[in-house]
Amino acid sequence: MSKLPINIVWFKRDLRFTDHEPLYRALEQDIPVLLVYFFEPSLIQYPDSDVRHWRFVHESLTEMQGRLEDRNGTLYLFHQEVLPVLDALAKHYSIQNIYSHEEIGNNLSYQRDKDVKVFCEAHQIKWLETPSNGVVRKLASRKTWQKRWEENMNHPPFLVREHDWNLVYLPNSLYHVLKGQEIPQEFTIRNPNFQEGGEYWAWKYLQSFVQTRHQDYSKSISKPEASRKACSRISPYLSYGNLSMRMVYTFTKQHYSQSSHRRSLQNFISRLHWHCHFIQKFEDEFRMEFEAVNLAYQSLEKKRNIDYIKAWEQGQTGIPLVDACMRCLVETGYINFRMRALVVSFFVFNLWQDWRDLAHFLARKFLDYEPGIHYPQIQMQAGITGVNTIRIYNPIKNSMEHDPDGIFIKKWVPELKSVPPSLLHEPWKLSDMEQKMYQVTIGQDYPFPIIEIEISRKAASEQVWAIKKTKIAKQDGARILQKYVNNPKKGTV
Repeated sequence: MSKLPINIVWFKRDLRFTDHEPLYRALEQDIPVLLVYFFEPSLIQYPDSDVRHWRFVHESLTEMQGRLEDRNGTLYLFHQEVLPVLDALAKHYSIQNIYSHEEIGNNLSYQRDKDVKVFCEAHQIKWLETPSNGVVRKLASRKTWQKRWEENMNHPPFLVREHDWNLVYLPNSLYHVLKGQEIPQEFTIRNPNFQEGGEYWAWKYLQSFVQTRHQDYSKSISKPEASRKACSRISPYLSYGNLSMRMVYTFTKQHYSQSSHRRSLQNFISRLHWHCHFIQKFEDEFRMEFEAVNLAYQSLEKKRNIDYIKAWEQGQTGIPLVDACMRCLVETGYINFRMRALVVSFFVFNLWQDWRDLAHFLARKFLDYEPGIHYPQIQMQAGITGVNTIRIYNPIKNSMEHDPDGIFIKKWVPELKSVPPSLLHEPWKLSDMEQKMYQVTIGQDYPFPIIEIEISRKAASEQVWAIKKTKIAKQDGARILQKYVNNPKKGTV
């Protein structure tokens, strides 16, 4: 008996139906289409993974299932590794093509994709991967990248037809064998502290930003509290593909001419370019997950201090803005860009800890964790690219400038809620009388600083700048500029 020919659409970090080229291409064919998603145990156990990510994924998939009800279809979820399921499906069906977006993920997903490619070649299955967000695989030169990105963003979206999807129904007996264990219950329980996954919420956030909230974008982007409303907040929806970059770009441009705050929207559009620029860098040199991109900094050694690391992770460093940021991040999955840079700077410079000791922790805590942005950004903030300006953020100065009234700090460090703003940013300077007056005992209710900021800043600056001035750092810096920018004489990575 001949096996039924089918095509497979494999959803990864592209959890949507709108502007989904692999799905569009598959539905064009006269072959039944099987829709699949894999909760891969290996990825779930990887050190960059957290329940907040998989909850967001599950919420996105649940919404997609709901939209399939009027299309008489099912998106099949497997709590299994990819290859065993594909191998079993190949025994029951004649798999013609697998359609998916290219994934710019972590090292584990990269190795998995290499294995899937070998499997497809062995079984004479065509794996048709579509570029995602304008990122180009095996890019030889950046000279035409910007032009290609613009062309990609201005291409008409791949909009699938509303009805008449020719979808595959797996026999219950087969699906029961292949689906694996039940999805962990913690993935399925809503947590109101976090943004909710799915296309519906993605568009809701984008629309409210482009139509109204963007007016305060430029002036509030660096503010830890105001940014929570003034920024777009669509980053997790881009990370997990509830929105395509093309649709975000197009929708924003459509509203640009009507806006009375065009500068804010232009700043936002520039960050859409920046988003893809960093992912392209990671695609070109994925070793950034584990190694300094500039070889000169491989020799930089820092003695691990577990007490420092734990205090930083728990928001107990004695520096109010740093602690507020870390506590907020742990509880909500979000802090704005400047505060991300600040907490990295404090960790690698003031605490003098290795960037690799924070990379996976922050990956687990960022709801919008995007490997292609995460690792290049951390290396840039850690001052180990050899080409970017070394920025050592002063947490006291930033606290006074961006949270002058202490609204954000008092929200997340309630131990200091009674301390007036004029004294809040350096609470270790409170006199005994002031501590009694403001109902806080420094060293008991809230810790003394675990490090002296100015002394640690100076020591770190001297060591990092010394490496940047070396011949090998300059040589590798030239290589990096040549590889990652359109004009190496003008650009920075």
